[in-house]
Amino acid sequence: MFIDEIHRFNRAQQDALLPHAERGTVTLIGATTENPSFEVNAPLLSRCRVLTLKPLADEDVTGLLSRALADAERGLGRSRVEVTPEALRAVAGACDGDARRALGILEDAVARHASRARTEPLGPDAIREAAGRRILAHDRDREEHYNVVSALIKSLRASDPDAALYWLTRMLAAGEDPRFVARRLVVFASEDVGNADPSALGLATSAFLATERIGMPEARIPLAQAVTYLACAPKSNASYAALGRATEAVEQRGSLPVPLHLRNAPTGLMKELGYGRGYRYAHDAPDAFVPDPNLPAALGDAEFYRPKPVGAEREIAERLSAWRARRRREREGRGGDDPDGDDR
Repeated sequence: MFIDEIHRFNRAQQDALLPHAERGTVTLIGATTENPSFEVNAPLLSRCRVLTLKPLADEDVTGLLSRALADAERGLGRSRVEVTPEALRAVAGACDGDARRALGILEDAVARHASRARTEPLGPDAIREAAGRRILAHDRDREEHYNVVSALIKSLRASDPDAALYWLTRMLAAGEDPRFVARRLVVFASEDVGNADPSALGLATSAFLATERIGMPEARIPLAQAVTYLACAPKSNASYAALGRATEAVEQRGSLPVPLHLRNAPTGLMKELGYGRGYRYAHDAPDAFVPDPNLPAALGDAEFYRPKPVGAEREIAERLSAWRARRRREREGRGGDDPDGDDR
């Protein structure tokens, strides 16, 4: 049983095939242009072998076209149109490895050439006329969508502006929503550039707003600026990694009590209970720094943010290192006790 486009069967219909495929009542062959991991039921997929069909290489396409031109019974041999090798390579370049599309382009070009009663060989210009505008392989919410955006982000992360521009152009040319691209750039600016270049987030956000306000095709221009800037910016994922460490601490330790000196004290009773007691206003300090601990006592001197010595984050790393050293000395001077007496 051969089922073309098997991904169009819903889950219940795919389940109905299970017992017959399992008993061997039928030898099931399903063809799909989608990724079966997403579109075929796991039970059915586990009973099948997956064979991936890849695009044809250019030499395979030109060989196929040569056979079609020589075949007078099923091909284009009766037309007696001479086709140059350059034209065959042009078809291979225009069909994206799709044999059916290659044959369609060649058939159309030969028909146009014959109808005009031309005697010269069919060349690349005729192929380009027959091929028309290139249709890129892309989708809005399936595998190719995620493959291409993954390539964009990883090219940015690798500091490769040329590759990043290519993938940006590829997505936009295929009809991708430019706002989706702009959102990904804003996330990248924080996740992968971070404080190594704090202006990156502002530029990416501006590109997002510009994309929303002016739309395509002009939105390509601020998006290209953002992509090239982000690709060439110094990279640090320290803020993103710090978020993960802080999240882990919250999940592991739960609702640790807020130190008393950090608590709000809007009522007399709360003040009597010690809320806000001992709090020191940082701007009253000579260098606007107070070494009092601000984490719950159970977390001690936990360090979530670990800035990298790159870009603007290098200065942050030096400043933070000095602050943390002062906090440790302050804590050691107090004997390591909870300053609020609230070490629950």
